Amino acid sequence: MASTNRGPNRATEMGTVVATGPAQTTRARRWAETMEGYRSDVPGFRQAHPGAGITIGSRSIVDRERREEMEDAVLVPGATRAKGAGSRPRTEEPDPWRTCFERDRDRILHSTAFRRLAGKTQVFIFPADHQRTRLTHALEVAQVARAIAHALGLNVALAEAIALGHDCGHGPFGHASEDALDPLAPGGFDHAPWGADITLSPLNLTHEVSDGVRNHSWSRPSPATPEAEVCAIADRVSYATHDAEDAARAQIVDLRDLPPIVLEALGSRRSTQLDALVHDVVVTSQRAGSVGMSDEAAEALAALREWNYERIYLRSDSTRQARAVHRLLQALVEHYVAHPRLLPRDVAEGMSLQHEAVAYVAGMTDRFACMQASALLGWPREHMPTGFDT
Repeated sequence: MASTNRGPNRATEMGTVVATGPAQTTRARRWAETMEGYRSDVPGFRQAHPGAGITIGSRSIVDRERREEMEDAVLVPGATRAKGAGSRPRTEEPDPWRTCFERDRDRILHSTAFRRLAGKTQVFIFPADHQRTRLTHALEVAQVARAIAHALGLNVALAEAIALGHDCGHGPFGHASEDALDPLAPGGFDHAPWGADITLSPLNLTHEVSDGVRNHSWSRPSPATPEAEVCAIADRVSYATHDAEDAARAQIVDLRDLPPIVLEALGSRRSTQLDALVHDVVVTSQRAGSVGMSDEAAEALAALREWNYERIYLRSDSTRQARAVHRLLQALVEHYVAHPRLLPRDVAEGMSLQHEAVAYVAGMTDRFACMQASALLGWPREHMPTGFDT
């Protein structure tokens, strides 16, 4: 029978920390009393819940090497194996439990660059509660990539790592920032290589993950792995469908007005569109022995994307916002170049001052960029992109 391990001193100490007022609440006391877990009949063993009664059985530990062997047995011949992969810019010892691609996935998930995606525009600046951000977009791409990679027998951890990291190079305010920062960044600004070579470079990611992030855009060179090809398709499938859904929620478009080719092949709801496209990619790729989609699906997806451009991305409100973004980001970069002491010293060592300033501004969230324009440049709210309220 499990018994509660209640250390009164520890509970009192921890309870003081969580107390909501002068007197400790019953809820706070109950929470504090669980801090050291619950003893069980097994000596030296504690659990999160008393008398959980949940057993897992006993077997040999499945470490990284064993899991790499298991992975090799279930993946298709052309899939990327973790075993023998994992080349990094800076040499590291392998992790005892995780494959190299699982390690990369976890590094991206825990990175500040990934967390900042929550405050970066997908399509709508300062989005409403149910509209996408760069973060929710990355999570949806990861889900689609996982589904396709699983079905095709590819390396799911690699596909997921690329998907989670693929947009970490985006600046604030979405694609408008690329146009604004491109003439200011030495060599130009493209979020795909920028994400791999600048934003995520401190994570020391594997060559395979960095390559997938660098080349996920369809205008970039072909990536080196089939998992990266899966992410490239998952990205376009995700944003083409969810951007239309977000615009419909905002009453900017009516999905019943979608082109006939889209309605006939994919339907008007995102759920049916996503299901149809994922199914097509899996079946067509399996048949062709390479990652891709059918002519019909590709043409419907292209029509949906073109419709999004005409009705959403290039509407008059979007162009007004883009002009405001361009002015704001350019002014911030110029200010940091003129006042380099304001730049954090850990942005990117070895860069020129101009490059450092662009890197710092590109890493900002939408709101932080507006706050800096207000604090450093004295900009009033009416000069900011619409929606800034602080």
